[in-house]
Amino acid sequence: QVQLVESGGGLVQAGGSLRLSCAASGRSFSSYAMGWFRQAPGKEREFVSAINWSGAMTYYADSVKGRFTISRDNAKNTVYLRMNSLKPEDTAVYYCTTRLSGRAGTSLEEYDYWGQGTQVTVSS
Repeated sequence: QVQLVESGGGLVQAGGSLRLSCAASGRSFSSYAMGWFRQAPGKEREFVSAINWSGAMTYYADSVKGRFTISRDNAKNTVYLRMNSLKPEDTAVYYCTTRLSGRAGTSLEEYDYWGQGTQVTVSS
């Protein structure tokens, strides 16, 4: 059984920064890709960023490219999402996810396990 626990969300003013963390347990974290998705009220869950098993390959949605940075620490079984220059449209619940593959994916259907989510609210 895989467990993913997100933390680091909160309320921040536009232009501010947050760092989300996702702690994984239950299987060999370092072998598998990790990702972040988000879901705003009334909208579908959408891809934000993903990272392959080694951290060498990263992917970003166009809407966050240049502002967000994904990274991982395999020794700590943790993946991070550093979010800078936050905008009100970044407001959403952010979900950590993993898949049974070392390759990162960008679509929701490619992922197998999900965390409970952490709320990020950006005020204008």
